[in-house]
Amino acid sequence: MTQPHLGLIVPPAAGAVPVDGPLLYGNRIRFSARGLGLGEISTRGYTEVIDSVIGKALELKADGVSAVSLMGTSLSFFRGVAFNRQLEVEMARATGLPCTTMSNAIVAGLRSLNVRRVAVATAYIDEVNVHLRRYLEQNDFEPLALEGLSISDVQEVGTVPTQVLVDLSRKVFEAQPGADGVLISCGGLVTLDAVREVETLLKVPVVSSSPAGFWDLVRKAGLDARSPGHGRLFA
Repeated sequence: MTQPHLGLIVPPAAGAVPVDGPLLYGNRIRFSARGLGLGEISTRGYTEVIDSVIGKALELKADGVSAVSLMGTSLSFFRGVAFNRQLEVEMARATGLPCTTMSNAIVAGLRSLNVRRVAVATAYIDEVNVHLRRYLEQNDFEPLALEGLSISDVQEVGTVPTQVLVDLSRKVFEAQPGADGVLISCGGLVTLDAVREVETLLKVPVVSSSPAGFWDLVRKAGLDARSPGHGRLFA
């Protein structure tokens, strides 16, 4: 059987495959990525690169991938649900492949774990958090406490320590009682260890952008997305 080959459109210019993919799926699945060259994590930054998504999807098709995901959460939610849906449709129409986005991934992940009232920890500045709150509400979630790390630098998000993410997740969870789970939003954050720690600490499911993005893409490609030991979403 040939190794499945899946495509990722990622915000950083370098176009590297995020570390979560190989950690979750090892040699079972091969991933290729193309970078958008996002300048900053802000509405201005997204607006500058969003029109190049379809071209990157076509490059990945030429590479031989069988499905594509836009692996940027805020890149796909910043204009709301209808725009995210339109992006997905246009990518699929251009490539003829199953396509999805990281914003689809967090929604599907939360729903699969029966989380509706959600505590939200993000990397974002306030302007982006406003877009995320609206996107979650449009998808019938109830975001309770929502707080970000105020990072707009694309490289900086990848250096946030696990403990900072655990502490922020705990803070938003405890700030307003009644959350069914926690969402850690921003595909640039490295979160697999944080997900496990927060689930153990708070005894609720955690969905995080990058792991959920891989889970969602693997499912979109019709493959088995399980990866035991990496949190409830992968059980």
